[in-house]
Amino acid sequence: MKTLSTKKLAETVKMLRETKGFTKEELGTITGINRIMIGRIEREDFIPSIIQFEALAKTLGFDITDMFVEKEKTNSFIALRSEALSDNEKEGVDKLFKMMLSMRQQIILRRKFENETEYNA
Repeated sequence: MKTLSTKKLAETVKMLRETKGFTKEELGTITGINRIMIGRIEREDFIPSIIQFEALAKTLGFDITDMFVEKEKTNSFIALRSEALSDNEKEGVDKLFKMMLSMRQQIILRRKFENETEYNA
C-alpha cells in the first residue's frame, strides 16, 4: 500500500522552491498557503490539504503521485518470533516478559490484600 512520504514532500518542496527562487512568503502568496505552513511542510511538521497539495504541485511542477511511497511493513509482532531476534534482543524480550509477570503478580497480591483489609475492617 502506498502512503504519503512527508520526508519526500518536504525535500521536494524545499528544493524546488529554492531552485525557482521563491521565498516561503512568495510561494505562500502564489499557492494561498501561509508562509508559516510552507515552513512546517518543509520541516515535515504539517501535511497539506488536497487543495494545498495540488497548488504546491502545480506551482512547483511536481507530480503528486511521486510523493507517495510503498508503505514499509512493520514487525509489530517480531517479539513473538524469536528466530528473527538477535541474542541481545531475545534477552531484552525475556526481561520484559519477566517484568510483566512480576507486575501481574503484584497486582494480584495487592487485590487480595485490599479484599482482606475490607473484610477485617
